[in-house]
Amino acid sequence: MKAVLLAAGEGVRLLPITATRPKHLIRVGGKPILEHCLDALKACGITEAVIVTHYMGEAIRSYFGDGSKFGFKLEYVEQQAVLGTGNAVGIAEKYVAGDFVVVYADLLFAPQAMQAVVDAYKREKPDAVMAVVAVEKPESYGIIEFGKGNCVKRVVEKPSRKDAPSNLANAGLYVFSKEVFDFLRKVKRSVRGEYELTDAVTMLVEDKKTVLAAEISKDDWFDIGRPWDLLDANTWALRRMEHKVLGNVEQGAHLIGPVTVAETARVRSGAYIEGPCFIDEGADVGPNCFIRPCTSIGKNARVGNACEVKNSVIMDGTHVGHLSYVGDSVLCEKCNLGAGTITANLRLDDGTVKMIVKDKAVDTGRRKLGAVLGDNVKTGINSVLMPGVKVGNGSWVGPNFMVERDLAPNTVVVLKQNWDKQERKR
Repeated sequence: MKAVLLAAGEGVRLLPITATRPKHLIRVGGKPILEHCLDALKACGITEAVIVTHYMGEAIRSYFGDGSKFGFKLEYVEQQAVLGTGNAVGIAEKYVAGDFVVVYADLLFAPQAMQAVVDAYKREKPDAVMAVVAVEKPESYGIIEFGKGNCVKRVVEKPSRKDAPSNLANAGLYVFSKEVFDFLRKVKRSVRGEYELTDAVTMLVEDKKTVLAAEISKDDWFDIGRPWDLLDANTWALRRMEHKVLGNVEQGAHLIGPVTVAETARVRSGAYIEGPCFIDEGADVGPNCFIRPCTSIGKNARVGNACEVKNSVIMDGTHVGHLSYVGDSVLCEKCNLGAGTITANLRLDDGTVKMIVKDKAVDTGRRKLGAVLGDNVKTGINSVLMPGVKVGNGSWVGPNFMVERDLAPNTVVVLKQNWDKQERKR
């Protein structure tokens, strides 16, 4: 059975992280999201796939190539515009010979989740099977309305909580027969101007075809939609991976619990690292720093003397200067934090942190959330980033400056100094 992986979306809600990389190449637990998808499929015996790309598609093709390094045979098809999941699956038709799997490739899922969908298809021999998962906020998902038994009647997109027909959401994992392409050709644009795969599912049902729902465990599935979701996704991946210590761990360093230290990484004396934690190739950690659980440190990243890092994603080439604190934060590639930089992660009133997503303030529901920094951000000594702020790519934050609201890309903020007044005091 072949897989169709949908990897065309722009990931606008994840800005500034996705300004310089496709969502599907964001690393959690040391691997891109899309690579985690391939690993789960391979564990189910699926080793052939076509990847549908659009936004920064060349970066995806460059990373995965023909798939041979990942134990896959990969092909690619370009979606010319973001025209929805229905269009994305439809353009893959010529790459599919028989029954096939469809995966939203910006999800994390365990092999057993995909296997449950495949097994249901093979056992029951329906026209389609879709994975469903219990969710707490039905207003954020496509919710399943059921007919008889576990047969899908329709998918209701983002209903209000009181109007939701169930608490089971479309989990973005399917198995279809080739017959679905006949229905995809009949799908019309939705109110948001896209061709929806779920509309084709509804058409199957209306044509008296059988579409089964295979419920999967919430623990085996994770949806990544907003920047703070990456922290939980990173934790999800770290807790499921096999950890190995291969690199240079100096005498006097302490590794507690499941920790990965890559072969060319260095952990200096006095470092105290609590797992789960991942330290990638060429990274340099310490001395005398505290790396707390659920932290990933990327390739050639540096965490200096007397720093504390907690529940964070630090990407490739980023340097965290000595005496700094990074808590519940995402630092993209090649950032440079000046000594004493603080990412504050807790409001003084102990309330939940809000973050701006697509120009709207969204309550993250998180009591602790730090900052999100795009690529190539620099901070001066003793700078402070308040909870929930985002700093765009290439921005500079001057010494002693407190960032209280989001900064656009390539912004420079510094404290204004009155030099004349200072001179008169001398």
